[in-house]
Amino acid sequence: MEIRFDDQVVMITGAGAGLGRCHALEFARRGAAVVVNDLGPEPDGSGGPSEAAQSVVAEIEAAGGQAMAHGASVTHEGGVAAMVDEVMKRWGRIDVLVNNAGILGDKAFHNMTLDGFQKVLDVHLMGTVMATHAVWPIMREQSYGRVIVTTSSSGLYGNFGQSNYGAGKMGVLGLISTLKLEGEKYNIRCTALAPTAWTQMTSDIFPAEAEDMFKPEKVSPAVIYLAGGDAPTGTILCAGAGGFARAALLETPGVYLGPDASAEDIAANWEAIASMEGAVEHFAGLEQPQKMTKLFQSG
Repeated sequence: MEIRFDDQVVMITGAGAGLGRCHALEFARRGAAVVVNDLGPEPDGSGGPSEAAQSVVAEIEAAGGQAMAHGASVTHEGGVAAMVDEVMKRWGRIDVLVNNAGILGDKAFHNMTLDGFQKVLDVHLMGTVMATHAVWPIMREQSYGRVIVTTSSSGLYGNFGQSNYGAGKMGVLGLISTLKLEGEKYNIRCTALAPTAWTQMTSDIFPAEAEDMFKPEKVSPAVIYLAGGDAPTGTILCAGAGGFARAALLETPGVYLGPDASAEDIAANWEAIASMEGAVEHFAGLEQPQKMTKLFQSG
C-alpha cells in the first residue's frame, strides 16, 4: 500500500537544496503540505525565506501541491518559534518533523578552535533540539507525530577531521533514544536517518564520478518510510545509492567477575567480555542495570 501524507503537515529544516529539497518534493508528491525551511538573509537567522526555499515551494505549487517557505535558523529559538506559529496559523497541525539542516567545519581536532566546534554542534545538535522542542507539545496534543533526526556514519563510526560534526551526529541519537520513550504513549515515533549522498555539502568528499550513484533523491524513500503511519521507533536507518541498512548499538552478554574484581581481572577476561556472541540491542537504558543484576545473581 502506498504511504501517503494527505491532510498532514511536514516540516523539513535545511530544505532549500540537496537532501532536504528531495525530501520536500517527495512528501509533497505524496499529499503532504510541506514547510520548506532554509536559512534566510537575516544575520540573526530569525526569518525571511531564502531564494532556494522559495524555489522549492514554487516547484511544489507548480505540481499542484501545498507548501510554504521560512528562513528561520534552527539555532535561533525565536525564529523557530515564529516558524511553528506561522505553520499552525495556516494549517493547524504539524505531523512530521525532518531535522535535516546541517553545516560542516572540518579540521583535525588539534587545529580546531572551540568556537568552530561549538558552531557545528549548535546547528546539528541544538538545532535539532530547538526544532523538536517547538513541535513536541503540538504532537503530544494531537496524539500523533513523527520526528526524524539526521545522523551520519561520522557520528556512528568516526571520520578524520570531523570531531565536531561526529559529536553532533551522535548527540542526536542520544536525544531520540529518550524521546522515543517519552513520546510512546502519544504515538510519537522518533527515528534517525544516516544518509550517504552527493550534495553541495559533501561534494568535496566524494569523487565527481560518485555523483550519479549517490543522488540525494535515492535517500528520500528512507525518510518517507520513517515518517509513515507504520514507522518503527528508535530505529537508525542507513540509506544511499539505492541501498538500505539498519544500524544499532549492541551490548555483549558480559561476564561476572565478582564484587572485588580488579582491573587485572578485566584484562585477564577481556576476550570473553568483548565477545559479540549473543550481543543484544537494548531499547531503554534501564535494561543495562537489569542485565548487571542478573549477572550478579548468577554469580
